Amino acid sequence: MTAIFPQTLMTPDQVAAYLGVSVETLNVWRCTKRYNLPYIKAGRLVRYRREDVDAFITDRMQGGQ
Repeated sequence: MTAIFPQTLMTPDQVAAYLGVSVETLNVWRCTKRYNLPYIKAGRLVRYRREDVDAFITDRMQGGQ
């Protein structure tokens, strides 16, 4: 059986490195709902979809055209 989405799921470590923040910062954002960065929770595991992380970045672009 092959999984459908595993290539698009990122760990908190991967997302933190991608965004240039610490894993603890991601934890705070998730717990306080400071930013709308969707995540998947399965038991104790937290995963992020690459598409959601990219959309999060795009939504925060400032200036320029």
